[in-house]
Amino acid sequence: MSEPLDASRTRPLLTGGPSFSFANRIERAAWSLVWLLFARLVPPPFGWAWRKFLLRLFGARMGSLTKVYASAQIWLPRHLDMADGSTLGPGVECYNMAPVTIGKRVIVSQRAFLCGGDHDHRDPEFQLVARPIVLGDDCWVAAEAFVAPGVTLGGGAVLAARGVAVKDLPPWTVWGGNPARQLGERAHPAVSPPAGQVGQDA
Repeated sequence: MSEPLDASRTRPLLTGGPSFSFANRIERAAWSLVWLLFARLVPPPFGWAWRKFLLRLFGARMGSLTKVYASAQIWLPRHLDMADGSTLGPGVECYNMAPVTIGKRVIVSQRAFLCGGDHDHRDPEFQLVARPIVLGDDCWVAAEAFVAPGVTLGGGAVLAARGVAVKDLPPWTVWGGNPARQLGERAHPAVSPPAGQVGQDA
């Protein structure tokens, strides 16, 4: 019910035909109405648990201490899996045509875009293709960054503000730019320098 329809049959580019089934469209319309009426106006101190309840009601898998801001947009809740302690910040676009899996302690900052769908530009019918996104534990997707369909961010990876990730990012690395390139590495919290050497030159 969530797979894109065959563009050669529905002809969305030429005739405006649908890209998803009628059941999928009804589900998303119902979700959008519920989020608009019952989630967006609830302030953060009272709204974390309530928004989590609404997301679970529509099929999302939400860990403990997860936070989704009222201005965030989730395309299809049942394609969202958020582990403990993770956050979708203000204005985040979770365009999860395919499943988006978010590990523990992940921060997706304001107006970041998790894009789970793209069109095949080589296809004359411009076929829609949905591919999953995975954000490993302890990742940070900074403000207004873009994660492309099918991309995995390894545990602890950072995508800097307005960075565009079009390929997988290795664990505990820092990336930025468009397209993103590696800017450095991030210290793993499990690896600490010996006592007395913090801040000293190697």
